[in-house]
Amino acid sequence: MDKALLEYEMNKKGISISDMCNMLGISRSAFYRKCIGKSEFTMSEIAKIVDVLGLDSPVDIFFAH
Repeated sequence: MDKALLEYEMNKKGISISDMCNMLGISRSAFYRKCIGKSEFTMSEIAKIVDVLGLDSPVDIFFAH
């Protein structure tokens, strides 16, 4: 998980962490835990993030190390 890249893409689209949490239906603390690797984003959450941010692929943010 590349937290910095996710935050960069969110900032580029003007989407705050609160906005993203509301779109995903999760708390800020759950979002934070997922971003630091304490838990994982579900496939449906990843799909929604990709859609909201207009990304071509989730690989760079969620699956590349």
